[in-house]
Amino acid sequence: MSGVEAKLAELGLTLPAVVPPLAAYQPAVQSGPYVFTAGQLPMVDGKLPVTGKVGAEVTPEEAKELARTCALNALAAVKSVAGDLDRIARVVKVVGFVASASDFTGQPAVLNGASELLAEVLGDKGVHARSAVGVAVLPLDAPVEVEIQVELVP
Repeated sequence: MSGVEAKLAELGLTLPAVVPPLAAYQPAVQSGPYVFTAGQLPMVDGKLPVTGKVGAEVTPEEAKELARTCALNALAAVKSVAGDLDRIARVVKVVGFVASASDFTGQPAVLNGASELLAEVLGDKGVHARSAVGVAVLPLDAPVEVEIQVELVP
């Protein structure tokens, strides 16, 4: 077990299997020292635990937990390419999308779920630049989607 996976276990988390693509793309690709993940939905055992818009059917607190799940799924996608999460030199960028009710403006707080998980698991290597974007709808009516870019050590 890698040090990162040991930290996940210490937090009571298990790295899930990679979420299979919903269309014509790969869950993650490597280019040079970087791994880019596709947008990761908060899938658990192949299903979305909650659907709908944040600020309407989904509370901001629920959405923050879903963003955490997205980040965990993104780490699984990174591992599928890198082979070992201990190869992560740092998380460079996180982009998060929040399916938002028309008056919801708390996207940054929702995406803190993903950012905080990465920092808990990776320490300083998990601190990153980020964009938090409100959108009308996401695939499968998911409330949140997260993609990450990481730099690997050789």
